[in-house]
Order: sequence, then structure tokens, then C-alpha cells
Amino acid sequence: MRSYRGQVAIVGVGETPVGKVPGRSALWFNAEATRLALEDAGLDKAQVDGLVTAPSFVAPFARMSVAVSEYLGIRPTFSNTLNVSGATAAASVSVAAAAIHAGLADTVVVCCGDNMLSGLTRDLAVKALVESRDPQYEAPFGLLVATTFALTAQRHMAEYGTTPEQLARVAVVTRGHAMKKPGAQMTAPITVEDVLASKLITTPYHMLDCALVSDGGAAFVLTAAERARDLRRKPVYLLGGGESYTQEHIFCAESITTTGAAISSRRAYAMAGVRPEDIDVAGIYDCFTGTVVMMLEDLGFCKKGEGGPFVEAGQITYGGRIPINTHGGMLSYAHPGLPGGFFHIVEMVRQLRGEAGERQVAGAELALCHSLGGGFATNATIILGTEEKG
Repeated sequence: MRSYRGQVAIVGVGETPVGKVPGRSALWFNAEATRLALEDAGLDKAQVDGLVTAPSFVAPFARMSVAVSEYLGIRPTFSNTLNVSGATAAASVSVAAAAIHAGLADTVVVCCGDNMLSGLTRDLAVKALVESRDPQYEAPFGLLVATTFALTAQRHMAEYGTTPEQLARVAVVTRGHAMKKPGAQMTAPITVEDVLASKLITTPYHMLDCALVSDGGAAFVLTAAERARDLRRKPVYLLGGGESYTQEHIFCAESITTTGAAISSRRAYAMAGVRPEDIDVAGIYDCFTGTVVMMLEDLGFCKKGEGGPFVEAGQITYGGRIPINTHGGMLSYAHPGLPGGFFHIVEMVRQLRGEAGERQVAGAELALCHSLGGGFATNATIILGTEEKG
């Protein structure tokens, strides 16, 4: 396997205010996150020659990366608008790394921002939901995003005995993490009973089992490892990456209890030269609580079917096997649509730089980020480390 292990580093990160931030556009969130990331890296925007971003649900520019660079006042020679649904965050990092590794750019900004909470109209929301489902076999029967993910959770419960209480525990744990993250959208403490008593959305998911709707943006700056050593911040090296695209529609999936994370993570571990047991902290795409349970299994942190008891035993928080989503994730920190997974990567960089404050995982040297989308259709995994070779 060809590898970019240790050849590219993240040298700056930035995140805007999240929650409801009225009066700001999707372009502003991209630009502000980029400004903060460049400031963090000690670089000027004139030094940026590559830009990767994702589409906006609110401002659907046909060429979002070009619109963002125009808004920023830069003219990159490498530009990409990537959209693989929820997998876009981790996949964007791999695209940027590949561009640097191939000599197409020296300094690449990866950014994503949207104003879904304050700017998304009902018509736009319905359009996005309908267009994401197969027009013949899914949309006519009302199979929307939430119901797609709900049926996977129901199947996991039927096959492995996973309980609603175990799903709810994911939300409780990440809410506890969000309480330690300044600026998180939701910080009121919750219990398993609170989750189960919240409004039923689609069986087995209650309101608190579901990700938030937010405004916000995140960005990071990547450059070659040899250059990274001379910049302001401690470099965080990209050690491995992998992707998996198993199907477009859920009715074509071979399994609805196993995600493509099993494939993408296996490739990422191999490239990085590490194993699941080596990982100190993880950012796992948490659009719904049950999806986290299944990805914990597929990423190798526990055996298939044991995700529920793994969560119940306290293994996804401090003192457990693998603290996840230490910023609160999309369930409690923020979920502005496609930018949601980008915040996981920002948090993992902060963990590896030792800058997470009271959220800090002691001695964190290796982090995994996994992004998933499209009802198990798209998966991307990256592994980050404090040392170039893992």
C-alpha cells in the first residue's frame, strides 16, 4: 500500500461560534474558520495555494470551493468541492494530503461552514431530505434520514440485544463532555431517563438520540511535514487514511448492522502501522446514538454485537478504553450539517497538542477520526499522531 504516513501535518485549526448565530452566511462561517485556523498556524492567506471545502445546504453554490476562495480573496491552484455526505470531513483531509504529497499544493486549507439553524428554510430542508433518498424505492415510502438510521439501530437491537438504555448512554456521555467545552450548543446535564422521556422521533430514536441542528464552521491548515516543523504550533501528523463506499442506498446494503468503517479503518490502521488498541482518543461521527455503537464495533474498539455493553460499562469516556467526542460531538456540541464532522477533527488536533483543558485525555499521542454518511453509504477514517511515524 502506498502511504502518506508522516509526510503531511495539520498546523492550524479554527472553529467559529456555534449554535444559533444569526446574520451570518455559509461563506462567512467558512471564511471565519479559515481566518482563525491561519492565525493559529501563524500563516497569511496569501500563502494558501490549495482549498478544499464542502457544499452548503443553505447557499448551494455550484462551485463552493471557488466561491469560498473568492470570498477570502485568494486564488488557489488546487481547489476541490467534496461531497460524500457525512464522510466528507475525514475524506477532505485525505484529499488535501494527497494534493500536498503529489506536489499540487504546498499549503491547503480544509474548511466547512453552514448556517443551517438560522438560515435553512423548510422548503430547502425538505428538498435536501427528499433528494438524498432513492426516488423509486425510498422517497415514496417516507424513508428519510432519521428513519434510515433508525432501522439500522432496530436491526442491531434485534440481532444483538442492544437496549434503548445503552443507546441513550451515548448521548449522556457526550453531553457530559460538552459541559467541559466552552461554547458548546447544549450543556444542560441529562440522564438516561431524560433521553428516553424526550420526544419520540422514529423508533427507537428519541429527540436526544439525534444530532443537533446548528450554525457553525471549522477549518484546518495542512502542509508538508518538513515545513510544519518551523511553524508556530506543534504539528499533528497524518499517519493513515482509508475510505469505503459500499452502496448509495440503504436497500442495497449487504448488512445494516455493519458499516463501511470496518473497511476504511482497516486501511487507515495498515497505513499508519498501528492497531485499534494503540488509539488514545477518538472522534466518531455521532449523527445518532446507535450509529456510534455500531462504529465502535467496526472500528475495532470492541467485538461485533458488544457495542451496547461496551458503552454501558463506561468505556467511551475518561478512564474507559477509548474516550470519544470529548468536545460533545454532534449530539451536544454542534451539527451544522456537513461541518459537523469537521469539529471532531479540530478536537482531536487539540487533544494531541495537549490544548483541551479540562477535557484533556492524559498522554494522548494517537487519535482516530471517523466520518460516516448517507445511511452507511460513505465512510472515511484518518489516524493522527504527535510523531511522524506513529
